[in-house]
Parts: sequence; C-alpha cells; structure tokens
Amino acid sequence: MRYSGLRHHCALGALAGVLALAPMAAQAQDAADEADTAAEVEADTSNVIIVRAQGRDQTLADVPVAVSAVSGELLQKSGVADIRDLNQVAPSLLVSSTGNEANGSARIRGIGTVGDNPGLESSVAVFVDGVYRSRSGNALSELGPLDRVEILRGPQGTLGGRNASAGLISVYTAPPEFNFSAYGAFTYGNYDAIKVEGGINAPLNDTIAARVDGVYFKRDGFYNDVTNGTDVNDRDRYLVRGQLLFEPTEDISFRLVGDYSKKDEACCAATFVQADFAPGASISPGLNSFTRPNGGPPLTSTSNPIIPILLGLGQDPRALSQSTFDRNIYPTAGRSYQGETEDYGISGELNWSFGDITLTSITAYREYSNTQASDTDYTTVDILYRAPGENAGAREFKTFTQELRLNGTAFDDRLDWLVGAYYAHEKLQTRDNLRFGTQYGTFANCRIALAINPALADPTATNCFGANIAAIDGTLGPSPLGAAAPLIVAGINNLAQIRDIGGTGDVYNQTSENYAFFTHNIIHVTDTIDLTLGLRYTNETKDFNATFSNDNVFCPQNRALLSSLLTTPLAGLAGGLIALSCQGNSTAELDGVSVDDSRDEDELTGTAILSWKPSPDWLTYASYSKGYKAGGFNLDRSALANPLALNANNLDTANLQFDAETVDAYELGVKYAGRKWGFSIAAFRQEFSNFQLNTFNGSVFLVQTVNGCDTDLGGADRDASATTGNCAAGDIAPGVVAKGIEFETSLRPTRDLTVSMGLTYANTSYANNLVGRDDGTPLDPALRLLPGDNLSNAPEFVTTASLSWTPPIGNSGLSGLFFINARSTGDYNTGSDLLYGKEQDSYVVVNGRVGVTGPDDKWALEFWANNLFNKDYTQVAFNTPFVAPQQTYSAFLAEPRTYGITVRAAF
Repeated sequence: MRYSGLRHHCALGALAGVLALAPMAAQAQDAADEADTAAEVEADTSNVIIVRAQGRDQTLADVPVAVSAVSGELLQKSGVADIRDLNQVAPSLLVSSTGNEANGSARIRGIGTVGDNPGLESSVAVFVDGVYRSRSGNALSELGPLDRVEILRGPQGTLGGRNASAGLISVYTAPPEFNFSAYGAFTYGNYDAIKVEGGINAPLNDTIAARVDGVYFKRDGFYNDVTNGTDVNDRDRYLVRGQLLFEPTEDISFRLVGDYSKKDEACCAATFVQADFAPGASISPGLNSFTRPNGGPPLTSTSNPIIPILLGLGQDPRALSQSTFDRNIYPTAGRSYQGETEDYGISGELNWSFGDITLTSITAYREYSNTQASDTDYTTVDILYRAPGENAGAREFKTFTQELRLNGTAFDDRLDWLVGAYYAHEKLQTRDNLRFGTQYGTFANCRIALAINPALADPTATNCFGANIAAIDGTLGPSPLGAAAPLIVAGINNLAQIRDIGGTGDVYNQTSENYAFFTHNIIHVTDTIDLTLGLRYTNETKDFNATFSNDNVFCPQNRALLSSLLTTPLAGLAGGLIALSCQGNSTAELDGVSVDDSRDEDELTGTAILSWKPSPDWLTYASYSKGYKAGGFNLDRSALANPLALNANNLDTANLQFDAETVDAYELGVKYAGRKWGFSIAAFRQEFSNFQLNTFNGSVFLVQTVNGCDTDLGGADRDASATTGNCAAGDIAPGVVAKGIEFETSLRPTRDLTVSMGLTYANTSYANNLVGRDDGTPLDPALRLLPGDNLSNAPEFVTTASLSWTPPIGNSGLSGLFFINARSTGDYNTGSDLLYGKEQDSYVVVNGRVGVTGPDDKWALEFWANNLFNKDYTQVAFNTPFVAPQQTYSAFLAEPRTYGITVRAAF
C-alpha cells in the first residue's frame, strides 16, 4: 500500500483550516486578560505535564524518549472513554477491534498484534495505574476520570513492568485528594445513548483520603439486524472504582485501588465489502484474489459463482447489493452476537522514601472473562456459528503481578540509579463451541460442485447435486471419475450430513510465569550531558494443555473413505472433500483427546541513551534499545496439522508453538519547551525479527513468525507453494522494518487558547524477501502478498490537530468552550494478508465540543459530536469465512457519527 498524496494534502488542508482558527481566536481575547502576565505564568505552570516514562516523576520535556502525554483536561474535552478514543490525540497510535472486543489491538508506529488469538501477547502493552492488563483488548472498557495518559513509542525493554516490543500505553486514573469534592454528569445522545457519571472524594482524616467513581453507559447498536429484528454493536456497561490514599508521613504514601466493570453487549457484526469501499474488490480472471483485478464485476455480483449458491441457500439479496456502510446486516435467523465481559481487580502502590532512596512496590491481582456468541460466517446462510453460553469463544485471565523498584542517587547526585524486579503469574483459559451450521454440508458440497463443473450445482438439493449426481456416479454411462466414482459420491453424501455438529467445548489452558530483574541508570556526565544505561533479564515459562470435545463423526468417515485417493490423479478432489469435512480439524477423532507442552525462554534487553541539554529549554538525544515479546502457543486446534495429515494418535504440539519476537530500535530526538510553545521531533528505525503475525485465510487462523532473507529468493516467497522459498540459516534478517519521523507541537498564545498538532510518517513494511521461522522455512502461501509491502493498518502518514478555546464571557464568571480535534489518516490495507480490495482510502475524522461553564467550574453545559462529518471507514476487512476460493470480503466498520449533550456539576 502506497501513500496517496492528493488525498492526504486535502486532509492536511482540513487540518490547516482548524489551525487557522488559532490567530483569529487569539485576536478575540480580551486585551486585559492578555496583559495579565502573572495569570499567564500561572496557567503555563499548570500546563506542565509530569510523566513516569523512566520509572521516575519527570517533566515531559526532560525525558529523552519518544512519549506522548495527554492531560486529563484534554482527555475530557476529547471525549476519551476507552483506549480506542486515544486515536484522536496520538498520531502514532491506532487502536481497533474486530470480531470480539476482547481482541482489540493497539498499534504504535504501525506495529501491533493482530488477530483473534489470545495466545499472542500484545506488542503494545497497556497499564492502568501501573498494573499490566493481560491483553490490550482487556482495556476496551470505560476508564472513568483520568489524570493523564502516557504513550511510549518504540520498544520498552527495560522498565514498564511487562516487556513490550512496540510501545506501551500507561493510563493514570484520577487519584484521591485531601479536600472534599464531588461531581456528576449526565449525557444523552443519538442511538438513545445515556451516560451517567458521578463520584465523590473526601478526606477521612488527616492521613487518609477516599474516592469513589462510577460510570454507566447504555446505547443502541449501530448495526440493524434485519433478520432478527434487533441491533448489534450496542453499549450496555458500567464501571465502579474505589480508592484509598494513606499518607501517614511525608515519606510514606500508599494507594489502594479496587475496580469492577461489566459489559453485556452484542458484538461484533460485519457487512459485505462493496465497490463503494473497495473498487478493487472485483472478480479477476480465475477469481485469483492475489492478482489485482482490472475493473471486473463486484465480488458480490452473480458473476462470482459462489453468489448464486449463497442466494440459492437463502442469502438475503439485500446484503449483496447495499452499500458497505448501510449498516444493515442479514445474519442467520436465530443466531446471536450476544456477549458478556467481566473485569475486576485490586492493586496497591507503596512509595516509601528513606532519605535519598525511594522504594516503590506495586502489587495487583486481576480477573477478566469474556464470552461472545456469533454468526461467524456473517451471512444469512447457516454455515458457522457460536451459540451463546459459557463456552462461546470464552477467554478468562487470572493475573497476579508484583513490581519492586529502588531509586536513589549517588556520587554527589552524578548518578541517578534504579534497580528493580518484576514477577507475573497468569492463568489463561479459552473455551470454544464453534460449530458447523445447519446448511454447512450443502454449502460445502456446492463448492465441490463448482470445482467439478458449475453446471452440476443445485443448492436446493441436500448434497448440492441432486439429480445432477448422475453425471459423475456412472448412472448415465462411464463416470469421468472412473473406478473411484463410488468413493467420491459416498464422500459427497457424507459431507452433506455435516449439519449442526462440530466443537462442543474445547478447553485450552495456559499458565505463564514471568520474572525479570532490571536496572536503569542516568549518569550526569556533565551538567548538560546525560548517559542513560538500562538492562533487563527476563525469564518466561509457559505450560500449555488442551482437551478437545467434538461430535463431527463424518470427518473420520471421509478420511477413511478417501485417503487412498490422495496419491491418484483424483487427489485434488479427494483432498477437497476431506478438508471440507474436517475444516479446522473439527473431528470426532479428537473427542476427549488431550495434549500438553511447555516452553521456557530467557532474554536480555535494554537501552542506551545519550542526551544533551544545550539550554534549559532544549533537549537532544540519541538512543538504542532492544525489545522483546514472548513466544507462546497458538490456542487453536486448526494449527495442529493440515486436516489431510492429522493423526489423532500422534499429535505434534510443536506445530502450535511460535517463537519470541525481538526488535532492535534506533532513535534521534529533539525537544523544545518554551513558556508559550514547545515541540518534539523523533526519527526512528526499528527492525523486527520473528515478527508474530496472526491472519485469517478464509478457513483458519494462521500464526506465522515472519523473518527476512538476505538472499534474493527469486519470487519463491510469492508463489502458491508451501515448500519453495527456503533461506539458509546464516542469511536470516529482520522481517519487518519500521522507519520514519514524528513531530508534535503545542502552542499556548494566551491562557485561554491552546493549539496542538502531531504528524507521524512511518514506513512500516515487510522485507523484500520473506521466510517463516528463523530456521529459514518458507512463508505460508496465504501470505505471499506480504514481501516488500506495508503492514496492515499501518498508514504512512497520520496527522492530528486540536484547538481549545475557553474565553471568559463578560464579567459574569462564565466562560465559553470551543474545542475541536481532527485525525487525518493516509491510505492503508486493513487485511493482514494484504489482499487487494481490503484497502482503506485516506480519511479525516473530526470531533467537536462547544459549551458554557459556570463560575469556578461548578457546572457546565456541552454539546458534542464525534466523527462530526460522519466519515465511513473500516477497521478491518477480511475473507468471508469458507467462501474461498470464490472469494468475498466482509468488513468490521468504524463507528458512525455520534452526538449529544452533556450536563456537568461539581461540588
């Protein structure tokens, strides 16, 4: 995917219009206010953001790393409710969700973990009040009142608790304070959105303060389920958080935080991709989705042979002709997307100063659970589903973490040292009841009929052949299948009986134990030059076991019936019947079978930074860092083996393992922090080895580690063969390289006006020659479009801008509010396999808020809109399940325009 310059310049024009308001607004300020220098200085001081990016409290301008810090005030004006909303304020960040909100993925500089497999840890780690969330999707819930958010860009291989190969998001909630306060807010918006927020903060005595916050949010869904008369992608969630702050002396501070949140929502629907989203998604010669088509008919037209089959099986035709963004869905009658999420935990942070040494301890325990039913094929035809219940794509995390840090100074403050240890114990269980639908057997046989002769397909017949079976069974004369005809026909009839069978409760358990020791030291070489050296040793152990439960008896029947044909000229047909009968290794052969395995790895990571402050307002730095993300297990039975080769009596769990991801990163940066304005620039290069990629190929989810090869493979990594494209072990190179530049600036010409802007250029791409594992094995052919192209959901250019103006209204004590922010995103491909037709054109999303605030901020009335211009765009486009090779695409859409009114009060 390459950058579309014209579209992006138009987007920049829109942002320039926003920024052009700044001087106009500044001229409108009251002259007396502008002359009030003392007030301005006080306002400037209050605008300083303190961050903990290096394990110590430092001003943002003094930290020689690439970090975006967003204040609680800006977060409130931006309407940030969960980490997805941070997209509007951080150009290097992109957070999206797909088939399940628990699978939400965060990306920084184009790097993130994609896919729906909880066995993969997040490349971008999320921390809330210093406590690690097991996966970034676990933070897709209401956050409540916030103090600030820090977004650290690039690998975090020394501090930050858990290792993170691409960056981390640190959310700091509003803490208790030793003065009484209370607040409340009520919001009503379109889609019948109702949001109620409230909280109280009170000192219990001179040493203890308490705080309680709560949020309730309910909203109708923005998908209309026409078939079942309901809506999907709704909101029905709440959060309660209680805190105690204990400060018996000036040297001791202990903060106890407990929270509970719950969601009971239907998520996540998808629509067919049409030409209004992807003009390139059209039929090409041979229906080869790996070849860019040249203006052929849309994939949902009847020129695509699979479409008449779907229509013959009852597909609602309106789903095939509407816009991608009409948001009407036509799933199978009776199927549901209902899900439930529960998340709770408790943590305690102790900070204890012993003279020049400070001890910090963060102890936490969290539990997270999610279930999500689905019409998994996203069509009216009943092909694949998960029934609601405790096994519906369930995932449960139980996580205990402990972090200890000691920080102090030595050698007359020439050395600012920090040593620490980290321990995490995580129990992960996933359960699944994925089953073939009541029409799967007929649909699968129609694919067989299309492969033999499309004229033979009759979707009204149970086996999709009906009377046409006579053309191949020998009834009308010698069969074109020869002596194998009876076996093939019997296999077809067996396949036809696969109806409402499959998984009945597969259970996967993984126990992860992680411990680390680290040190991070800032050496003040001179008064203006610092050398920072950090080192971390990490050990990771994962124990895995799984027990399968399945009632698909027709898979073993067809395997026994047709395996003898796999070495004959009919191998393709016989193999197709077996594969469709045993799709995803859904077979009664595995019923009651258990497997187990374990892996152990250790890694040294760290950082080195040389920084120079030529004056108090300027900072320059150069750095190197190494990051790491643990390997693990693919928690999906489809990875055990190709269905044609599965041997239930000799399962190879090595096929489930994937290796650790590592990254070497280099960065140059400049920061300036003046009284009226400041900026930061960072140029970076990041080289990833064993990049962990999870992608859906239309049938199963693949977990593939990606590496480069220094030897030209001559296109062997771009063909349809799984055996070509080897690389000698000595020629292995990084498989993914991210390089670019980031710019952020903030301007405060008066105390009532703030303007900020950010720009990220990130060329995040695969190497020109790719292999799979670092032993040089070939790349999976489903990924043959990857070499030399940009990663999915990795736009080259992103800009953000915001303007906040809060002018006084006369001498009434009232003040106005005008706030607007915008994010402009360049072109990118939304599919992890980079298939054509999944490209998202550049777009601009604008949010706005206007209102009036009472004296001393005691009340406020605000009108707001998110996605103000109702821009249609997608989060991810993917292969519609089981429709390959006659391909269609489906897409998870981003939210449409939402708007409403908020009333606030404070006491």
